[in-house]
Amino acid sequence: MEEAVFFIPLFLMGTIWVVLHYMTKWKTAPTITADDEVLLEELYNLAKRLDERMDTVERLVASDSPDFAPARRLIPDLEKDNQQLRELEALIAEKKGTRA
Repeated sequence: MEEAVFFIPLFLMGTIWVVLHYMTKWKTAPTITADDEVLLEELYNLAKRLDERMDTVERLVASDSPDFAPARRLIPDLEKDNQQLRELEALIAEKKGTRA
């Protein structure tokens, strides 16, 4: 009987401590901040600009060298390649509140 008087409060306190401990860990877990979202959008726009530049360079090289064959990359006007890009752009527009 004396063990029950000792173990029941210990069990209850231990349970409460574990719950509060993991609630604290959950609340302090790293999340994506507004600054992170801005950085991701800037990187996305940079990648789009670099892809357009790469297309331009490949066109220039292809016009100078007839046996030039560009590496297989995403083709801008191919529907299969553009599907994920459109989904990402829709998510960005939705996040900004300007649906396109």
